[in-house]
Amino acid sequence: MTINLETLKASLVIYGLDAIYAVVLLIVGWWLSGVAYRFVCRLLTLTHRVDALVTAFLASLARYATLVIVGIAVLQMFGIQTASLVAVLGATSLAIGLALQGTLSNLAAGVMLLIFRPFRIGHEVDVGGRAGTVNSLSLFMTELVGADNTQILLPNAAVWGQPILNHSAYPRTGDLKVSFPVPAGAPADAIADTVLRELRSDHRLDGRTQPAVHVSRVIDITNADRPVVELTVTAAVKPPDTDAVRQEVLDRVGRLVAEHSH
Repeated sequence: MTINLETLKASLVIYGLDAIYAVVLLIVGWWLSGVAYRFVCRLLTLTHRVDALVTAFLASLARYATLVIVGIAVLQMFGIQTASLVAVLGATSLAIGLALQGTLSNLAAGVMLLIFRPFRIGHEVDVGGRAGTVNSLSLFMTELVGADNTQILLPNAAVWGQPILNHSAYPRTGDLKVSFPVPAGAPADAIADTVLRELRSDHRLDGRTQPAVHVSRVIDITNADRPVVELTVTAAVKPPDTDAVRQEVLDRVGRLVAEHSH
């Protein structure tokens, strides 16, 4: 068999150029996928109406869609018709579905997590035997940040198929309980009324639970002129403000006791 060197050389040049173009197109496509990801993130962030979890998911979707378009363009450069490719994929869909069963289930689970949104970015969750703060949700993976600042990557199917314990779904309240000795009788009643009135007007308390002030025990009744009882203040406070409210209650009670002691 005679090999035409000129024809072979021309073929190598043509396919070599196509290969170079394909590599360049892949590099440019990879760069464009990153641009698309950042553009979608920036666009949805500027609206201030889209949840961060949805933003991350849609940005990831835009990135993968760009890569798919680039892949199709590369195949067309080598003369592979997309119509024929679709027909081949259709004929082998069962085998592909079985081979990619885990990947497709992760994708479907990601969509379900996006629709029902059992958690948001920043929520503290326990799922699949792992605990951490939700950092991102992509097409296939959910990323958590562990208590020791470690990265935890969970397949979406493992997240959606497991019980999810969300510690941040509802507002938390800190339990405030302060006890202090006060003079019994009218001074105790006056101090209790003043502290209770101020707590009810404090915006840092949980409005669903009313504060309470009551006499918890008798401390000293040996002195008939000045018996002493213990007042206990209980309230549900927003966690970041618990220490501040406790200190203010103690300071206020100290001043009131000093006033009634004169």
